Amino acid sequence: MTISRNLKPVLLKKTVLFIINPISGGKSKSHVPELIAQNLDLVQFEYTYRFTEGVGHARELAKEAVQKGIDIVIAVGGDGTINEIASVLSGTDKILGIIPMGSGNGLGTSLAIPFDVAKAIGVLNRMQVMTIDSATLNGHPFFNVSGIGFDAEISARFARDKSRGLWGYVRNTIAEIIHYRPKWYKLTIDGIVYHRQAFMISLANSTQYGNNAHIAPEASLTDGLLDFCVIKPFELYLFPILAYRLFSKTAHRSKFIEIFKAREIKVERDEPGPVHLDGEPVQMGTELLISLKPATLKVIH
Repeated sequence: MTISRNLKPVLLKKTVLFIINPISGGKSKSHVPELIAQNLDLVQFEYTYRFTEGVGHARELAKEAVQKGIDIVIAVGGDGTINEIASVLSGTDKILGIIPMGSGNGLGTSLAIPFDVAKAIGVLNRMQVMTIDSATLNGHPFFNVSGIGFDAEISARFARDKSRGLWGYVRNTIAEIIHYRPKWYKLTIDGIVYHRQAFMISLANSTQYGNNAHIAPEASLTDGLLDFCVIKPFELYLFPILAYRLFSKTAHRSKFIEIFKAREIKVERDEPGPVHLDGEPVQMGTELLISLKPATLKVIH
């Protein structure tokens, strides 16, 4: 019997599902399937794509993908779309990919993924995978930045607004800031109790909200800690200065921003209200429990 020496190993392609949110960021996604076909490495990957049809649909599609054994699920949208998909993939051996096409794109920007779709697909082709931390707020997962107070109220307004994108967010911010009043909170941070009056509280796994607004410039997606940011009350005329701090990556140096690094946090407030999870508003009660979950999500970067 003769054995050929020219046999080559068969490359098993990774299976990929692109989940495309057609309305995120107010940007058309009709051209995305064509760009995938043109730019994805079809030697490495075998792919399909689906468009979402409403809130929660990305989560359902991700669950179906996991059940079918799909290797990689790509979120084409913003942080809310990523949250739905990552909530399903977290704690599994499945891998998240990101094509950032939302209003803020906080997690995608933190991972240095280009906004240009073809270039973002090029990142997928390189298949560099890292494992990042996640967190929960009253059992609800988040992966980038969540919040309590002013920015949660903004997220609630923004969700009701028919217009999307950065300028819609700016308009809602201006409308809300005129009337918003800081609130008192009891904070238990890794077992130590603090009492603080705060304009808002941000729970930062990455450095930024999105659009390069960095609330926690020293945060890390892989350090096993949340940056718990308390934004203290300030006079309205100082708002542009605080905004400058965000965009110049110097928020941690402001006397109005106090940052704790922690894994387990309890926030107690006087009344129920909205919080936001990666920008998506959710109504919650007076007691909020936040927990960091180290090294739970595989993501291409």
